[in-house]
Amino acid sequence: MPEIEQSQVSGLEQVHFQTVRSKKMAIFNTSSTELKHLFIAWVAISYAFAILIAWIELGNRRPTSSQILGSSQILGSNITDLFIISLVTVGISFIFHEMGHKFVAQQYGAWAEFRMSFGMLLLAIYMAWQIGILFAAPGAVQIFGPHINKKQYGKIAASGPVMNLFLAFAFMPLLSDTGFLYDIGRWGVIINLLLAGFNMLPISVLDGRKVLAWNPIVYIGLFMTIIVVGMFSITILI
Repeated sequence: MPEIEQSQVSGLEQVHFQTVRSKKMAIFNTSSTELKHLFIAWVAISYAFAILIAWIELGNRRPTSSQILGSSQILGSNITDLFIISLVTVGISFIFHEMGHKFVAQQYGAWAEFRMSFGMLLLAIYMAWQIGILFAAPGAVQIFGPHINKKQYGKIAASGPVMNLFLAFAFMPLLSDTGFLYDIGRWGVIINLLLAGFNMLPISVLDGRKVLAWNPIVYIGLFMTIIVVGMFSITILI
């Protein structure tokens, strides 16, 4: 979910505002700092989800420390297998969600980069291991652009859930496969629909609140689309 600040902006960022508003921006700008934050968040949130899958594989029993460290098996699998599945499902879903926000924000001439929350990443791993719940708040795209209006703000917010919808469809062909690829497809569809649906709730800092404030019709249409695709996916997964 994007975080847009319009106050307490440093002098350097203020200069950047004037630059991006007066010059044509590249299609996609990033930095070494953002890439580092994305990589750490991608690995951490994927590891947390791998632990959550381990809970499910063990019949809702907490995996041991040796199992989550890979020195012992998890019902014929190991944490490495689950980690790979997580990297290409929840990891990619999270990255594309955040990059959806970033891309649209940059098209409106704003400065936008992802920043992780290291403490929240550690909490996600700890909670996944201890209680089998994934509390995923790995960070957010920080957006600085005082010229952004409500309509643009709403489109920036909607871009994340829309990206997850596209990814859900992208993973669906794998459901016709078997074994490892089927697992990737199954979790890919489930995670992306859950991310899209959860972020469209009209509460707190979630995307849905910003989309609803911009255009209730767009909000209802997007939320209903997520529900319909979710119901369709259930018929395939069962």
